[in-house]
Amino acid sequence: MSPRRSVLPDFTDIATLADLDRRPLASQGIYAALRRRIIDLELKPGALLSRTQLAEEYAVSQTPVRDAFLRLEREKLVEIFPQSRTVVAKIDIAHARETQFLRLAIEIEVAKTIARHQIPADLTAYARRLLHLQGQAFADGDIERFSILDRHFHLALYDAVGHPDLWYMIAERSGHIDRLRALNLVDPGKAQGILDYHGRILDRIDAGDTAGVEEAVRGHLSGTLSAVARIMERHPDYF
Repeated sequence: MSPRRSVLPDFTDIATLADLDRRPLASQGIYAALRRRIIDLELKPGALLSRTQLAEEYAVSQTPVRDAFLRLEREKLVEIFPQSRTVVAKIDIAHARETQFLRLAIEIEVAKTIARHQIPADLTAYARRLLHLQGQAFADGDIERFSILDRHFHLALYDAVGHPDLWYMIAERSGHIDRLRALNLVDPGKAQGILDYHGRILDRIDAGDTAGVEEAVRGHLSGTLSAVARIMERHPDYF
Protein backbone atom coordinates (compact mmCIF):
# COMPACT_ATOMS: atom_id res chain seq x y z
CA MET A 1 0.00 0.00 0.00
CA SER A 2 1.22 3.53 -0.73
CA PRO A 3 -0.33 5.92 1.80
CA ARG A 4 -0.39 9.65 1.28
CA ARG A 5 2.33 11.31 3.39
CA SER A 6 0.71 14.72 3.75
CA VAL A 7 0.67 15.47 7.45
CA LEU A 8 3.52 13.67 9.18
CA PRO A 9 6.07 16.31 10.19
CA ASP A 10 9.79 16.24 10.58
CA PHE A 11 10.31 17.38 14.14
CA THR A 12 13.25 18.18 16.36
CA ASP A 13 11.84 19.61 19.59
CA ILE A 14 8.72 20.14 21.65
CA ALA A 15 8.18 23.66 20.33
CA THR A 16 7.84 22.30 16.81
CA LEU A 17 5.51 19.54 17.94
CA ALA A 18 3.38 21.91 20.00
CA ASP A 19 3.02 24.19 17.02
CA LEU A 20 2.03 21.29 14.76
CA ASP A 21 -0.36 20.01 17.41
CA ARG A 22 -2.40 23.16 16.89
CA ARG A 23 -2.12 23.10 13.09
CA PRO A 24 -5.66 21.88 12.30
CA LEU A 25 -6.99 24.95 14.13
CA ALA A 26 -4.14 27.38 13.52
CA SER A 27 -5.98 29.62 11.08
CA GLN A 28 -8.87 29.95 13.49
CA GLY A 29 -7.12 32.26 15.93
CA ILE A 30 -8.91 32.97 19.19
CA TYR A 31 -11.11 29.91 18.85
CA ALA A 32 -8.00 27.68 18.67
CA ALA A 33 -6.39 29.32 21.68
CA LEU A 34 -9.50 29.16 23.86
CA ARG A 35 -10.28 25.61 22.82
CA ARG A 36 -6.80 24.44 23.76
CA ARG A 37 -7.06 26.16 27.16
CA ILE A 38 -10.39 24.46 27.80
CA ILE A 39 -9.10 21.03 26.73
CA ASP A 40 -6.00 21.41 28.89
CA LEU A 41 -8.22 22.45 31.84
CA GLU A 42 -6.47 25.78 32.18
CA LEU A 43 -10.01 27.11 31.81
CA LYS A 44 -11.90 24.79 34.11
CA PRO A 45 -15.52 23.63 33.78
CA GLY A 46 -17.77 26.31 35.21
CA ALA A 47 -15.23 29.12 34.70
CA LEU A 48 -16.70 32.47 33.70
CA LEU A 49 -15.41 33.82 30.36
CA SER A 50 -15.34 37.57 29.87
CA ARG A 51 -15.46 38.71 26.27
CA THR A 52 -13.98 42.08 27.25
CA GLN A 53 -11.11 40.60 29.25
CA LEU A 54 -10.25 38.03 26.59
CA ALA A 55 -10.28 40.69 23.87
CA GLU A 56 -7.78 42.69 25.93
CA GLU A 57 -5.66 39.61 26.67
CA TYR A 58 -5.36 38.71 22.97
CA ALA A 59 -5.22 42.33 21.78
CA VAL A 60 -8.16 41.93 19.43
CA SER A 61 -11.62 43.37 19.09
CA GLN A 62 -14.53 41.61 20.76
CA THR A 63 -15.78 40.26 17.42
CA PRO A 64 -13.34 37.29 17.09
CA VAL A 65 -13.91 36.46 20.75
CA ARG A 66 -17.66 36.43 20.19
CA ASP A 67 -17.20 34.26 17.08
CA ALA A 68 -14.99 31.87 19.06
CA PHE A 69 -17.65 31.61 21.76
CA LEU A 70 -20.25 30.67 19.14
CA ARG A 71 -18.04 27.94 17.68
CA LEU A 72 -17.22 26.58 21.12
CA GLU A 73 -20.92 26.60 21.96
CA ARG A 74 -21.61 24.43 18.90
CA GLU A 75 -19.06 21.96 20.26
CA LYS A 76 -20.81 22.15 23.65
CA LEU A 77 -17.61 23.39 25.29
CA VAL A 78 -19.14 26.67 26.47
CA GLU A 79 -22.60 27.77 27.49
CA ILE A 80 -23.79 31.21 26.43
CA PHE A 81 -26.50 32.90 28.47
CA PRO A 82 -27.59 35.88 26.31
CA GLN A 83 -27.20 39.29 27.94
CA SER A 84 -25.75 37.55 30.97
CA ARG A 85 -22.60 35.43 30.88
CA THR A 86 -20.57 32.77 29.08
CA VAL A 87 -19.14 29.85 31.04
CA VAL A 88 -17.00 26.83 30.28
CA ALA A 89 -19.36 23.87 30.00
CA LYS A 90 -19.20 21.02 32.47
CA ILE A 91 -17.88 17.72 31.11
CA ASP A 92 -20.69 15.86 29.34
CA ILE A 93 -20.24 12.12 29.89
CA ALA A 94 -22.87 11.16 27.29
CA HIS A 95 -21.09 13.27 24.66
CA ALA A 96 -17.76 11.71 25.65
CA ARG A 97 -19.17 8.19 25.27
CA GLU A 98 -20.66 9.01 21.87
CA THR A 99 -17.38 10.41 20.56
CA GLN A 100 -15.45 7.47 21.95
CA PHE A 101 -17.84 5.05 20.21
CA LEU A 102 -17.14 6.81 16.91
CA ARG A 103 -13.38 6.89 17.42
CA LEU A 104 -13.22 3.26 18.47
CA ALA A 105 -15.07 2.09 15.37
CA ILE A 106 -12.82 4.10 13.04
CA GLU A 107 -9.51 3.45 14.76
CA ILE A 108 -10.03 -0.31 14.93
CA GLU A 109 -10.59 -0.32 11.16
CA VAL A 110 -7.55 1.93 10.64
CA ALA A 111 -5.28 -0.38 12.62
CA LYS A 112 -6.66 -3.56 11.02
CA THR A 113 -6.24 -2.07 7.54
CA ILE A 114 -2.59 -1.29 8.26
CA ALA A 115 -2.01 -4.77 9.70
CA ARG A 116 -3.59 -6.48 6.68
CA HIS A 117 -1.47 -4.59 4.18
CA GLN A 118 1.71 -4.31 6.26
CA ILE A 119 2.71 -0.75 7.01
CA PRO A 120 5.77 0.54 5.06
CA ALA A 121 9.01 0.56 7.00
CA ASP A 122 9.35 4.35 7.09
CA LEU A 123 5.93 4.75 8.67
CA THR A 124 6.67 2.02 11.21
CA ALA A 125 9.92 3.78 12.08
CA TYR A 126 8.10 7.10 12.42
CA ALA A 127 5.49 5.70 14.79
CA ARG A 128 8.16 3.96 16.86
CA ARG A 129 10.16 7.17 17.02
CA LEU A 130 7.09 8.93 18.42
CA LEU A 131 6.67 6.13 20.95
CA HIS A 132 10.34 6.44 21.97
CA LEU A 133 9.97 10.20 22.46
CA GLN A 134 6.78 9.66 24.41
CA GLY A 135 8.67 7.32 26.70
CA GLN A 136 11.29 10.01 27.24
CA ALA A 137 8.58 12.56 28.05
CA PHE A 138 7.13 10.14 30.59
CA ALA A 139 10.55 9.64 32.19
CA ASP A 140 10.98 13.43 32.35
CA GLY A 141 7.54 13.92 33.90
CA ASP A 142 6.58 16.21 31.02
CA ILE A 143 2.82 15.62 30.74
CA GLU A 144 2.29 18.31 28.09
CA ARG A 145 4.87 16.77 25.79
CA PHE A 146 3.57 13.28 26.53
CA SER A 147 0.04 14.31 25.51
CA ILE A 148 1.17 16.02 22.30
CA LEU A 149 3.16 12.95 21.28
CA ASP A 150 0.18 10.77 22.10
CA ARG A 151 -1.99 12.70 19.63
CA HIS A 152 0.68 12.52 16.94
CA PHE A 153 1.09 8.78 17.44
CA HIS A 154 -2.58 8.22 16.61
CA LEU A 155 -2.50 10.74 13.77
CA ALA A 156 0.37 8.72 12.23
CA LEU A 157 -1.89 5.66 12.06
CA TYR A 158 -4.63 7.57 10.26
CA ASP A 159 -2.07 9.04 7.88
CA ALA A 160 -0.75 5.55 7.15
CA VAL A 161 -4.07 4.63 5.52
CA GLY A 162 -4.28 8.00 3.75
CA HIS A 163 -7.08 9.46 5.90
CA PRO A 164 -5.56 12.03 8.29
CA ASP A 165 -8.68 14.19 7.94
CA LEU A 166 -10.62 11.53 9.81
CA TRP A 167 -8.36 12.12 12.80
CA TYR A 168 -9.00 15.87 12.64
CA MET A 169 -12.74 15.27 12.33
CA ILE A 170 -12.73 13.20 15.50
CA ALA A 171 -10.39 15.60 17.29
CA GLU A 172 -12.71 18.53 16.64
CA ARG A 173 -15.57 16.84 18.49
CA SER A 174 -13.46 15.29 21.26
CA GLY A 175 -13.50 18.16 23.75
CA HIS A 176 -15.35 16.30 26.48
CA ILE A 177 -13.48 12.99 26.21
CA ASP A 178 -10.16 14.87 25.95
CA ARG A 179 -10.87 16.66 29.23
CA LEU A 180 -11.64 13.31 30.84
CA ARG A 181 -8.31 11.99 29.54
CA ALA A 182 -6.48 14.97 31.00
CA LEU A 183 -7.97 14.17 34.40
CA ASN A 184 -7.25 10.45 34.01
CA LEU A 185 -3.65 10.88 32.83
CA VAL A 186 -2.39 11.77 36.31
CA ASP A 187 -3.65 8.47 37.74
CA PRO A 188 -0.87 6.07 38.81
CA GLY A 189 0.02 3.70 36.01
CA LYS A 190 -2.08 5.47 33.37
CA ALA A 191 0.80 6.96 31.35
CA GLN A 192 2.78 3.71 31.47
CA GLY A 193 -0.33 1.87 30.34
CA ILE A 194 -0.61 4.17 27.32
CA LEU A 195 3.00 3.45 26.37
CA ASP A 196 2.43 -0.29 26.74
CA TYR A 197 -0.66 -0.21 24.54
CA HIS A 198 1.09 1.87 21.87
CA GLY A 199 3.89 -0.67 21.74
CA ARG A 200 1.41 -3.53 21.59
CA ILE A 201 -0.49 -1.88 18.72
CA LEU A 202 2.71 -1.51 16.68
CA ASP A 203 3.82 -5.05 17.45
CA ARG A 204 0.47 -6.47 16.30
CA ILE A 205 0.62 -4.31 13.16
CA ASP A 206 4.12 -5.57 12.36
CA ALA A 207 2.92 -9.15 12.87
CA GLY A 208 -0.07 -8.63 10.56
CA ASP A 209 -2.30 -9.75 13.44
CA THR A 210 -5.69 -8.13 12.80
CA ALA A 211 -7.41 -9.79 15.76
CA GLY A 212 -4.58 -8.84 18.07
CA VAL A 213 -4.45 -5.23 16.93
CA GLU A 214 -8.22 -4.87 17.36
CA GLU A 215 -7.91 -6.17 20.92
CA ALA A 216 -5.06 -3.74 21.64
CA VAL A 217 -6.89 -0.71 20.22
CA ARG A 218 -10.09 -1.63 22.04
CA GLY A 219 -8.28 -2.01 25.35
CA HIS A 220 -6.32 1.20 24.84
CA LEU A 221 -9.27 3.42 24.00
CA SER A 222 -11.57 2.01 26.69
CA GLY A 223 -9.41 2.94 29.65
CA THR A 224 -10.57 6.48 30.39
CA LEU A 225 -14.30 5.79 30.26
CA SER A 226 -13.83 2.83 32.59
CA ALA A 227 -12.41 5.30 35.14
CA VAL A 228 -15.27 7.81 34.91
CA ALA A 229 -16.73 7.06 38.36
CA ARG A 230 -13.36 7.59 40.02
CA ILE A 231 -12.71 10.80 38.06
CA MET A 232 -16.13 12.20 38.95
CA GLU A 233 -15.58 11.40 42.61
CA ARG A 234 -12.32 13.38 42.60
CA HIS A 235 -13.70 16.33 40.60
CA PRO A 236 -17.46 16.56 41.25
CA ASP A 237 -17.58 20.25 40.32
CA TYR A 238 -16.45 19.46 36.77
CA PHE A 239 -19.58 17.45 35.91
